[in-house]
Amino acid sequence: MKHFKLNKTMHYSKLILVITFSMLLTACGNKETKTKETTKKVKVQSLEFQNKGHELVYNMTQKTGSYQDLLNLKDIVFNYTYRTPDKKEDVSIESYIFDGELSHGTYLKHERTLPGLKGKMQQGYNGKDFWLKIDGQEITDNEAIESVKFTRKTNFYWFAMMQKLLDPGINYQYLGQESIDGKDYEIVKITFSSADDVATDIYQLYINPETHLVDQFLFTVVSKNVTDPILMRVKYENINGVLLTTYRKYTKSDWKANVIKDAWVEELTKDVKFNQDLDKALFNK
Repeated sequence: MKHFKLNKTMHYSKLILVITFSMLLTACGNKETKTKETTKKVKVQSLEFQNKGHELVYNMTQKTGSYQDLLNLKDIVFNYTYRTPDKKEDVSIESYIFDGELSHGTYLKHERTLPGLKGKMQQGYNGKDFWLKIDGQEITDNEAIESVKFTRKTNFYWFAMMQKLLDPGINYQYLGQESIDGKDYEIVKITFSSADDVATDIYQLYINPETHLVDQFLFTVVSKNVTDPILMRVKYENINGVLLTTYRKYTKSDWKANVIKDAWVEELTKDVKFNQDLDKALFNK
């Protein structure tokens, strides 16, 4: 009988230990869950939007991916075609390093960009200087370098625009809702701060409230004295978890996004390859 009582006592002791340990685990688990919930709540509350337009753009980047997502992918190589309504084309192999926005293009055809320069064309931006080579020979003509500067900046921006719409120095203005061709859109006007108070481009985004994506947008090109709006329409492709506008087309428009001339410039991005371990030497002269 004594032996039985001892076993029974031991059994109860073990049972109490198990229950106590389980309660401790539960308490720790609840504490951890509460901590995570608290952290998440603080993080959400720390986001401060300029206005509803800013919030809509932020929500859009939650679908497309942010610029940090591109930085995480390191670099990219893709085939790019720029085709005008008269069927003239630029065809290039574009290479970018996202940290520093380094840019390089090797042209297989350049019927629209510097067509007067015959031969194999390479353009580059190394984070400081823009440069141009034809058949391996450096071209230093100021007008040609200005063209390179515009092309390198533009090609990179069009590629990464949706991810860059949260860059510092951007102003957002919510313009309300509007229906176009039977689709409802949230409209956000974007301007860019300039230290010298110089006129900058205007973008007007048409955000689909169902997908949270920009289906189309209006833009100006002040550096080329284009202050009347141009309408850009885009299609997306999911590559490595990032939504890219791999098909774009644009034409003249008014500020209500009505097409003025049904003649479109097309831009096609194909054979996208991220994280190619690009050597920075590629981007130097």
